[in-house]
Amino acid sequence: MVKTLIIVGLGNPGEKYAHTRHNAGYEVMSRLEEYYGVKLRKKLFVQDMIAEVTDGETKIVLCEPLTFMNRSGECVKRLLNRFKVPQENLLVIYDDIDLPPGKVRVRKNGGPGTHNGMRSIASCLGKTDFPRIRVGTGDRPAGEDLAAWVLGHWGPEDREKMEAAFDRAAECARLWAKEGIEKAMQRGNQA
Repeated sequence: MVKTLIIVGLGNPGEKYAHTRHNAGYEVMSRLEEYYGVKLRKKLFVQDMIAEVTDGETKIVLCEPLTFMNRSGECVKRLLNRFKVPQENLLVIYDDIDLPPGKVRVRKNGGPGTHNGMRSIASCLGKTDFPRIRVGTGDRPAGEDLAAWVLGHWGPEDREKMEAAFDRAAECARLWAKEGIEKAMQRGNQA
């Protein structure tokens, strides 16, 4: 029997937000698109872009919500219902200001922290027992507005670290899909 997994990369839609700190999830999804040889296109609920791939006996649904970050949960809930997938078969990839730039952390579950996209998902699903990959952006400089920071672009000093982090996060997502959360955690939480 085919098992279905859903990988969601969080971000904000539109050119204005492309390549900003808050769109780390979208950056990782672009690497997954390249790896699996697909393009996110199909708008299942008008508020998302998805692609479906089959890897052995596993169907993998890749998704970028087109809702803004603080409404990501609406899309995720619809996906889980549409594909009849339990929460443990969901992987969410997102930016995290509590990690230094370029750091990747993989967890089996946990709370949403200060991340509005994760808060929306937790609110819509009613719990947070699903795996996630956090990509560090670093915290804002003292006195800088949080929204301005996360919606800002990477500085040249962090770009190389971030590119490597996006690659590693994508590798962790592929490991999760193929070998499970423990293998993904071993790879992602190494350094």
